[in-house]
Amino acid sequence: MPIFTTSDGVQIFYKDWGPKDAQPVVFHHGWPLASDDWDNQTMFFLAQGYRVIAHDRRGHGRSTQTDIGNDMDTYAGDVIQLAKALDLKNAIHVGHSTGGGEVARYVARAEPGRVAKAVLIGAVPPIMVKSETNPGGLPIEVFDGFRTALAANRAEFYREVPSGPFYGFNRPGAKVSEGIVGNWWRQGMIGGIKAQYDCIKAFSETDFTEDLKKFNVPTLILHGDDDQIVPIADSALLSAKLVKNAKLKVYPGYPHGMATTHADVINADLLEFFRS
Repeated sequence: MPIFTTSDGVQIFYKDWGPKDAQPVVFHHGWPLASDDWDNQTMFFLAQGYRVIAHDRRGHGRSTQTDIGNDMDTYAGDVIQLAKALDLKNAIHVGHSTGGGEVARYVARAEPGRVAKAVLIGAVPPIMVKSETNPGGLPIEVFDGFRTALAANRAEFYREVPSGPFYGFNRPGAKVSEGIVGNWWRQGMIGGIKAQYDCIKAFSETDFTEDLKKFNVPTLILHGDDDQIVPIADSALLSAKLVKNAKLKVYPGYPHGMATTHADVINADLLEFFRS
């Protein structure tokens, strides 16, 4: 099992598939999931000849269940170390939800030559929580509710999220996939509860505004306009104004987990961007 050990002794599980001389595509997963959430994309882009890499963020999946360092600076620092260890150059970094925040912070700090392009899918930047400077954000009480539900009964909470708003399965006429719901639950439950609890603060309260302003690579921002987890008005629409020359694509009626529910559409759009 491929494991990379960070400078502070945390073991990061990762997948590194495909020709080592091919262009790398690095996938960054959302909360509280793992690299497995990218199964469809890793298989698709592997078949397209890319080198595909996906890691379990510290505290998540098969990586060390850390009780410290569960913040965006440390997450990005782990990616910096992993990219150096694998000697990733000219890589495309794709982040979903919390993973989009990780991509934003990493791209802003990456060594020259490491990053070729960036993609943010249903991503949390610029900042989720409501404040005087971010009046369109979600109230802190929303995230406090996440923490309360997580601490009280994680197993039940991790059924409610994917069977409801994450994939839009709570919408009238939605066809619920028990396999997708169960896979979300499985990924969440193998991670550490303390790290996942701390990560709620990381994804909701971290301000990525200055990170986005530092982007100097082609960037694609994808978002569903029926995203019930990361509302588009206070995320993608603002990020597209902060990233220089960013390309924004909005999908009518698509949910937060659209890379899973509409993988064929998303994969095709990603491939077009990668090849452009």
